[in-house]
Amino acid sequence: MCVANQKGGVAKTTTSVNLGAALALRGHRVLLVDVDPQSNATTGVGLDHRAVERSTYDLLVGEASLGEVTRPTGIKGLDCAPASLDLAGAEIELAGAMARERKLGEALEGVGERYDLILLDCPPSLGLLTINALAAAQDLIVPVQCEYYALEGLGQLLGTAERVRRSLNADLRISGFLLTMYDARTKLSTQVADEVRSHFGDAVFGTVIPRSVRVSEAPSFGEPVVTLDPSARGSIAYRLLAAEVEERYGLEVHVPPLPPSEPEVMSPAAPAVAVPGRGGRGYGTVAPEPAGLDEAWPRGESWTVSR
Repeated sequence: MCVANQKGGVAKTTTSVNLGAALALRGHRVLLVDVDPQSNATTGVGLDHRAVERSTYDLLVGEASLGEVTRPTGIKGLDCAPASLDLAGAEIELAGAMARERKLGEALEGVGERYDLILLDCPPSLGLLTINALAAAQDLIVPVQCEYYALEGLGQLLGTAERVRRSLNADLRISGFLLTMYDARTKLSTQVADEVRSHFGDAVFGTVIPRSVRVSEAPSFGEPVVTLDPSARGSIAYRLLAAEVEERYGLEVHVPPLPPSEPEVMSPAAPAVAVPGRGGRGYGTVAPEPAGLDEAWPRGESWTVSR
């Protein structure tokens, strides 16, 4: 599954990382392939792109196999094929290569037997790296930021995907459009969402990813928001998206049962309902009562009750 949009800042990497993590937490085997020279998906799952010995660059130029590149992450079931800055030169080095658009697909042949889902995170362009990802994928997820400019580039992306389908990959199809960075406080977000749904209909995912500070903070901790703060709005949204992907692809749910003392984060019987659960940094921390509280707010009645 390729996550692509030539417009930058529409949550391609955020979606790849958190969808992959959410599916892995639900018991699936997921491979995240970082095809972006910026390596944000790599750092987003806690790997240092400056320290990797082998990267997706080595895959594309044929100097390493996928097994040599792939590394485990801190989330059970989620592996990552990291990127490095060397990937920026891959387009130039492959300029004269035979079947240069199929290099990634050739490197991924047979790996589907080991994973339930492979996510390809693309750079914000329609260059050779994105073409390789489209040629290797069976499905395309298009994140659409709820802003006006995001609509302008969709035609170009869909035109490129159609040309790839006709000439390189007849199996490519659009899995869905994902509305991201939705801000319910603005009319523009609602208008863009309505426009996308009216034009693409059922191809638009029912799940909408809201704007969330926690989602923006998660990369600085080197982990997805679904593990950083499971109760955050963005985390719940990506878990709902994972459940929707399961339904669309007929994936069997493997959510492991939680201990009796732990509430369920996502009910296997009703995957469309998310319940904020325990976890995340700072969960369970109890701040000490500030000194002088009684003097400042006499407890004639409960001090938590507003007057």
